[in-house]
Amino acid sequence: MIEKSLYENYEIDFDEKITPNSDDYLFVFNENRELYLDNDKNLPTSSVEFNVNFCFYIGNYKGRKAFVVNVESDESFYPLYEVYEFDHDLYHIAGKAVLVNDWYVSHRFCGRCGTPTQLDEKDMMLKCPECGQNHYPRIAPAIIVAIRNDGELLMAQHSYHDTIRYALIAGFVEPGESIEEAVHREVLEEVGIKIKNLKYMKSQSWPFPNSLMLGFTAEYESGDIKVDGDEIVKAKWFKKDEIIRYASDISISDWLVQNFIDTTD
Repeated sequence: MIEKSLYENYEIDFDEKITPNSDDYLFVFNENRELYLDNDKNLPTSSVEFNVNFCFYIGNYKGRKAFVVNVESDESFYPLYEVYEFDHDLYHIAGKAVLVNDWYVSHRFCGRCGTPTQLDEKDMMLKCPECGQNHYPRIAPAIIVAIRNDGELLMAQHSYHDTIRYALIAGFVEPGESIEEAVHREVLEEVGIKIKNLKYMKSQSWPFPNSLMLGFTAEYESGDIKVDGDEIVKAKWFKKDEIIRYASDISISDWLVQNFIDTTD
């Protein structure tokens, strides 16, 4: 998990009128949200030739202007999961860039009336000149929680995971509920138990596709494990030496598991 600040190497800005020079950074994405890199796995410059849908200035990265470029291409680029494994810093800013790409692709026309939108002068927002609807980048808040019980950690087998055998309980925040309510509800829905002593730990931008993951720890309070049979097919308590670690440390889930191991006798 990346714990450094996005703004260590990046300064936010935006402008539809600015175009790239030959030494600027281009974050080129195809329709699969994959990132184009050159043969040395570096960001390309403006000399790259694709059928470009749009090119949008998003600020300064490592002292150069940075642009999100959306292209039509049959080529396979680099998935962001793969980028993380060989360049954490590049993955960090690419995660920002792909979210801007998604927003710009999705809201170039107003979802309410279909009119072409216009970029706001002050905020990163696309506004409709016809009906007045504002279209901001969309982030979906989600929770993930490490639940302890007498030196053991609750982990579950999810129906949608092909490669991870057991993982932590996680889920999206529903409209109208608080983050804390979301944690209690997800745990009760997925594994049928109640928890206590909920504690926020840290958060993580998770661009798969557009989440903000909020990490918590909690303690078991009551109830017997009863999985929902839909998202969760199995769940059980693990001692720290029984836990099979994830293949990658890209996720806050891995950090929470490591925190459990480090703080359990």
